[in-house]
Amino acid sequence: MAAAVTDAYIKPIDFIEESSDVRSGPQPVLEQAAGLIAKMTSGYDERLIGIRVGLPGPVRFRDGAPIATPIMPGWDGYPVRDALSESLEVPVTVDNDVNIMALGEQHRDVARGISDFLFVKIGTGIGSGIICRGKIHRGADGCAGDIGHIAVSSSNTLCHCGRLGCLESEFSGVALAAKALSAAQLDAAPFLAQALIDRGRVTAEDVALGSSTGDATSVGLIREGGELLGQLLAGLVNFFNPSMIVMGGGLASFGHPLIAAVRSAIFRRSAPLATSNLSIVRSQLGAQVGVIGAAFLASEAFLNGSDWVVRCLNKVKV
Repeated sequence: MAAAVTDAYIKPIDFIEESSDVRSGPQPVLEQAAGLIAKMTSGYDERLIGIRVGLPGPVRFRDGAPIATPIMPGWDGYPVRDALSESLEVPVTVDNDVNIMALGEQHRDVARGISDFLFVKIGTGIGSGIICRGKIHRGADGCAGDIGHIAVSSSNTLCHCGRLGCLESEFSGVALAAKALSAAQLDAAPFLAQALIDRGRVTAEDVALGSSTGDATSVGLIREGGELLGQLLAGLVNFFNPSMIVMGGGLASFGHPLIAAVRSAIFRRSAPLATSNLSIVRSQLGAQVGVIGAAFLASEAFLNGSDWVVRCLNKVKV
């Protein structure tokens, strides 16, 4: 869980990350979030004008509630926006976390000023934020960009969503850790096998470290996943014709091996015109990209006079 307080110029003046598990359900997670916000804002005299929340799953934006979230049991339809705004007495809006990250990139990082681009988050799950003509494209119900559950393989690997062969089941942090564990148990990867001996488990971070030290199995796992991701993105490049793809999330730390594999697959499979001005880059903002995007949206909602603000103003006695 990452949270920040920003000033009116959307500059973070306080930033905190805490361990949190969305699988524990909405009430304990939102209580943790409310406590974190209260702790971060207790030392300021200025009034908090708004809170923006990003959740790792599809969000029905108009209702402020997550819908059919595979990695978030117990959250389906939960009124996150209303629960937090009532608890904190501050206007709250809720969106998919990748949409918010895309806005952070648009306003403060490598995609600044670019009107048509994709932000691809690769972590525990995989998703894409779509900036079209300078604005977020959420789709009819808020699930645009949910690329993690597009089938990319004919394998029998079962995804959290209940279907087979989804990108997320083949190349997310969880999927990569499972493949690395299998390789370590078979003694096919000495570096990963040693990690298993040392700690009793193998993670995606071990794959990243193995890749940086030249471990062939680790590099191969990253290239294999990058190829699958690139194949899927090639279809989006032909369809949407973005001028940039920005890679973020925990697995983006794999760096050059991942970017190279994704770029190779996209340029092999996309139309020449669609890639003639296409840049594929890694996000430079890290964990702060989401909170910066969230702050922009919260500020925008306040300045535009959100429904919550209007209701509050209507109660003021002059």
